[in-house]
Amino acid sequence: MLRVHALWKTYAHADGPVHALRDVSLEVEDGAFATVAGPSGAGKTTMLLALGGLLRPTSGEIAFGDHAIHAMDDAALAAFRRDHVGFVMQNFSLVPYLTALGNVMLPLGLQGVPRAEQRARALATLATMGLDGRANHLPRELSAGQQQRVAIARATVTHPRLVLADEPTGNLDPELAHDILNELRRLNVEQGMTVVMVTHSPEAAAMGTVRLRMRGGAMVAPSATPTMTPVA
Repeated sequence: MLRVHALWKTYAHADGPVHALRDVSLEVEDGAFATVAGPSGAGKTTMLLALGGLLRPTSGEIAFGDHAIHAMDDAALAAFRRDHVGFVMQNFSLVPYLTALGNVMLPLGLQGVPRAEQRARALATLATMGLDGRANHLPRELSAGQQQRVAIARATVTHPRLVLADEPTGNLDPELAHDILNELRRLNVEQGMTVVMVTHSPEAAAMGTVRLRMRGGAMVAPSATPTMTPVA
């Protein structure tokens, strides 16, 4: 289970402290698909970065299973992200000079997986994303939807327990957004990965088995549904 308790993130400013996160607490069961909705500036991305150990909270606790993320030093955080977390970002964040295959092999290399196994696993993952014919293409040679599929493949090739997605459909048209949401849902259902996705889209938010909402750095009006609903 992912547990967050009394999480604050405060930045100093000449006009006074800025509270990006205000006393955020939540629980997400293993295998859930949690969506976090809210307007720009609500604190969604700040919270997601804290969950992934990319940003240290000012105070509060974050635990994933038996990993106390808030208490880890930099080396432990890096190992935690490497072995347990996949990130999917709005701007894809692909390495521009690496092919689709090279991008997906990257996290396996960080885990010390032998080169031949890296290649085989990356090719298999690209194939599940419908990109087996695009393995040797550079990001600039791919459409936006294909780039996001590569990003998802890279995030999930190590079979992480937790996938954190920051506005993964924000740069896509509605049809492509629908496809990407369904890919994330498929991975959640078929591989049991816990997904936490932040979004400003009501359609994307509605697909969560756990639906959360943020405003002004705080969590408001959480709700849960027993089953995953189809994306229209």
